[in-house]
Amino acid sequence: MNSAQVDAYLRRIGAEHPAWPTVDVLRELHLRHLQAVPFENLSIHLGEEIVLEEKPLLDKIVRRRRGGFCYELNGAFALLLKALGFDVTLLAARVYGKEGRLGVPYDHLALLVRTVDGGDWLTDVGFGAHSHFPLALGERGEQRDPAGVFRVVEAGADAAGVHGGGGSAEVEDLDVLMEGKPQYRLELRPRVLGDFRIGAWWNSTSPVSHFVRSLVCSRVTEGGGRVTLSGSRLTVTPRGGEKEVSELADDKEVLEAYRERFGIELDRVPAVRGGGAEV
Repeated sequence: MNSAQVDAYLRRIGAEHPAWPTVDVLRELHLRHLQAVPFENLSIHLGEEIVLEEKPLLDKIVRRRRGGFCYELNGAFALLLKALGFDVTLLAARVYGKEGRLGVPYDHLALLVRTVDGGDWLTDVGFGAHSHFPLALGERGEQRDPAGVFRVVEAGADAAGVHGGGGSAEVEDLDVLMEGKPQYRLELRPRVLGDFRIGAWWNSTSPVSHFVRSLVCSRVTEGGGRVTLSGSRLTVTPRGGEKEVSELADDKEVLEAYRERFGIELDRVPAVRGGGAEV
């Protein structure tokens, strides 16, 4: 990234150019990214190609002011963080499904970020409803965040940090838990963006991928809550409050919601491929 691209990206998320790549700066950039750049899978249902390369990612997220899913959001955020002087490593993860089964390899892209004032931080702006701030990767106790209580434990450990099955967990793998429930299994082996093409292809084409079977556009609100548009269903969840769900009447209202709630300008409403269910 050149300086003009860095400045444009920072404007996109409403952040000033930092003096040093510190943990406080990382926390601010992380939260601002979640508030400004939505987690969305609209490209899949608009017939748009997903390209995991620097120029297309920056064009989509910065110039076109769109969002994306994990490969795009964390891939682009990694470019920005590196340009600002952070030490960034791309990590692969497998997401836990509803039945506790792990997804396919390269199911998720997350970041390990090191700051000049010390510490390794699990940084993830591409998992939808997740932590608002980076998590300390080496911390095994509870980590409280506006989104909930998180833990990073050795793979195979239960919510209390105790290994099950009589075996020892591999140190190379870590489980990330939210409110005691495993979210994904993280590998600590460094990866490059090209490694995730197979995961992006599977998640954007497989008939069993929930990204193919549903529409989602979601972001953290300035008050710490969340707003989500899934098809024509708009859900607003204030921090600590109850969900408010409404059904939008027609395509015009849907397009207005994309524009007003997420800053996304569309010329047509995306339709779930194959007629899958909205979630």
